[in-house]
Amino acid sequence: MKNGLLVLLACLSLTHIAQAQKLKPGFDKAEYVELLSVFAKQVDTLPANTPIPKPQRFARLYRSPIVGLDNRWELWSSPDSVGVISIRGTTLNPVGWLENFYAAMVPAKGNIVMTNDYKFDYQLANDPRAAVHIGWLIGTAFLAQDIMPRLDSCVRKGITNFYVMGHSQGGAIAYLMTAHLKQLQRSGKIPASVQFKTYCSAAPKPGNLQFAYEYEAMAVGGWSFNVVNAADWVPEMPITIQTLDDFNPVNPFANAPALIKKQKFPKNLALRYVFNRLSKPAQKASKVYRKYLGEYASRYVKTNLKEYVPPTFHQSSDYVRTGTIISLVPDEAYYKKYPQEREKIFTNHLLPPYFDLVRLLP
Repeated sequence: MKNGLLVLLACLSLTHIAQAQKLKPGFDKAEYVELLSVFAKQVDTLPANTPIPKPQRFARLYRSPIVGLDNRWELWSSPDSVGVISIRGTTLNPVGWLENFYAAMVPAKGNIVMTNDYKFDYQLANDPRAAVHIGWLIGTAFLAQDIMPRLDSCVRKGITNFYVMGHSQGGAIAYLMTAHLKQLQRSGKIPASVQFKTYCSAAPKPGNLQFAYEYEAMAVGGWSFNVVNAADWVPEMPITIQTLDDFNPVNPFANAPALIKKQKFPKNLALRYVFNRLSKPAQKASKVYRKYLGEYASRYVKTNLKEYVPPTFHQSSDYVRTGTIISLVPDEAYYKKYPQEREKIFTNHLLPPYFDLVRLLP
């Protein structure tokens, strides 16, 4: 009798876990198409005749006000209590483009004063060398302030499975938002029972290699993807400048100056010349990057966010691709449908090409 009761309790426990865990790891083409359809409902500038499928599984519950630098998100849910945090991408508003071009890096752990009443505390990675894009971090900060109360409300109602979705700028913010939510979960501010699965789409590079390492370790096993059209230039941004300071501390370049100094004349002069020619241009370019896309851009950001206090920038611009990449490689039929004209720079970045290409996946 006792053994039978234990078996019954175990079965009930497994059933509860199965019901709670509704998301499965791994890339799912149908899942991505449905989430891209959800995202499309935020795109205000789509022509009326654009062939975008309607979401079949999810219905919209909430649309946020516009916050930060033209940022917005929506909450969607399904009949089986799965939620979607859908993050809008860049619009035609120049303020949204300012967020993209505000591309200096800041440490992936710290706090930033957004307004007099709101200081955003964040920890997107543990490594002190990890760094992320300041513009998209601002977007993450303002959206998180609105997302968290509604996430808490959903959890109280029994919704504990969430997709995080965004295309373009929305995809970049989806990276940082996922890292933020997972950290809140590790600190006990989000229940351990909550499961997140992230689909970035056409997302640019969100941070440096140290951030990417920790993000990928956090999402290991198939819980985060970036779907990329190989002909799209946006995932190639921001421009990457790697210097010798971006390597791990133990590397063959760290001792190069001392080794060169030990060489005999004139070999030491020749080696020093070559070494400087290789290292100094990157260092100079990185400094210019921070000056114009950090310090100068901060002035324009403050004209829109009056109480914002610019943080100290990280001494790097080593942006890298992050997470598991799902590559959509165009074929001959694609290029016939979407002619590559230099003046139409968003031909390969818009939603229809992504819908067309993902359908070619097995």
